[in-house]
Amino acid sequence: MIAKVTVNKGHSIVVGSTTATKFSATITARYTPGVTEAWVSLWHGRSGSDVDGQLSYDAPQCTVVSSTTTTCTMNFQVKADPRTDMTNVVRNSLAGTWHIHVGAIGKDRVQTTIDDYATIKIQRASKLTANASPEPVAKGKTLTVTGTLTRANWNNHTYTGYAGQSIKLQYRPKDSNTYTTLKTVTTNSTGKLSTTVKATADGYYRYAFTGTATTPAATATGDYIDVR
Repeated sequence: MIAKVTVNKGHSIVVGSTTATKFSATITARYTPGVTEAWVSLWHGRSGSDVDGQLSYDAPQCTVVSSTTTTCTMNFQVKADPRTDMTNVVRNSLAGTWHIHVGAIGKDRVQTTIDDYATIKIQRASKLTANASPEPVAKGKTLTVTGTLTRANWNNHTYTGYAGQSIKLQYRPKDSNTYTTLKTVTTNSTGKLSTTVKATADGYYRYAFTGTATTPAATATGDYIDVR
């Protein structure tokens, strides 16, 4: 009966520290007697009977495509800040893989439900900075590139440092569009980064984070250095 399901256009759901993240899910169901309703919900936990997080949704908006096919869309929102509304609030322990529950009801009242149809990630939003100094710098002299990797802390509604993460230091020459990785640096206990390189030519330095299961990738804005 379940023909197709799409949640957030197939992308991970990234949630900040306070602002609600809105997304939709669409389900198409096919059944010979016809379909009256279909729905999608999301849950987190070890099993369908051991759930520690669940997202509710607005009433499905359904469109009859044909005598056998119906498509329904549900709108969701998820947030970390419960101060105005306790609905669909997440905490740090809920970051990572969520399960997609789907269901549909035929015109003859036959019902199909699948607790674990597929999975999707709900992640803590990330930020990454980079700053190279001194500016300007003499050719061959040492540059220090600092930065900070932070991510949304859903428990206290702010951004905090992400420790122990491998971050790529990248460089691109002034007249190029391509960044090259120079080395890998690990964030300290507060998410901070610091390393040194030799200045060779005018160009941009940045840090790049590939992401984890709980936190999406982030790339700092390139910092331009004038080499004299």
